[in-house]
Amino acid sequence: MSTPEIALTESRAMREQTADRVDVLDKVKALALLPDGVHATIEIVADFFETGPDAIRSIVRRHREELKANGLRKLSGDELREFVRVNLTPANEVSNKARSLNLFNRRTILNVGQMLTESDVARQVRTYLLEVEEQATPEQKSEALLQLEVAEARMRVLKAAEGIVSDVWLETKARLVAAKALGEEPEIDPLDVPLYVPDFLKGLGLKRKDIESAQSWFGRYASAICTELRIEPPQERQSELPNGSVRKTKAWTERHRPVFELTWARHYAHKFPALFNLGGAA
Repeated sequence: MSTPEIALTESRAMREQTADRVDVLDKVKALALLPDGVHATIEIVADFFETGPDAIRSIVRRHREELKANGLRKLSGDELREFVRVNLTPANEVSNKARSLNLFNRRTILNVGQMLTESDVARQVRTYLLEVEEQATPEQKSEALLQLEVAEARMRVLKAAEGIVSDVWLETKARLVAAKALGEEPEIDPLDVPLYVPDFLKGLGLKRKDIESAQSWFGRYASAICTELRIEPPQERQSELPNGSVRKTKAWTERHRPVFELTWARHYAHKFPALFNLGGAA
């Protein structure tokens, strides 16, 4: 994704600037709604963006408050039963066992498209929205453009200096950089956040000299555990060391924290009896 597109997916403030432009949905493709002509279910939204329902559920879990501010409704009880009776046909009915139902209006669907990264349709929606932003006055754009230029420059430096191979790892780093440049909290999958061996060891209560001693073999032990347990290991990246040399390391993320914890338990815990658990020092 381009830097402006990443910034749009990460910045709620930027999304709010184009939240009313629901007309772009029809520019991309026809949007089918429920018989009330206003709402759509998760399945309908997933069909529009040509992705799976789980991808939409993930967006809802991570951004429910923002989506609610843009019209997301969650029905249950009598309200749900009445809505189902009036609006849901056999083609789009929900299970009789369903206890609740998320409903999206056009504004909410657009909001999903602003954040959904694994969808070509969502990318087209964002392209239209960014074209709308290009029509803003110079005064309105100047500060945002400056922030985006800073973010883009920093991402170029990251990519060149670290030789990152993992696209997910790189995009997550880019999101963190873009959000910082915009002065906002990044909105990313917590499992994609980079996980560094020194930070993990520091979190256990190890002192600097112990971290330096333990980290030299930690990654190799963790890689061996991935092989043993048939866990897909992270891809490689290149890191510059304090002495100026460059070495290849693994692009670990929070998805691998259980592997780190097992590595600690097997190879290090007995060497540091004062640390009686993974939560920190005694």
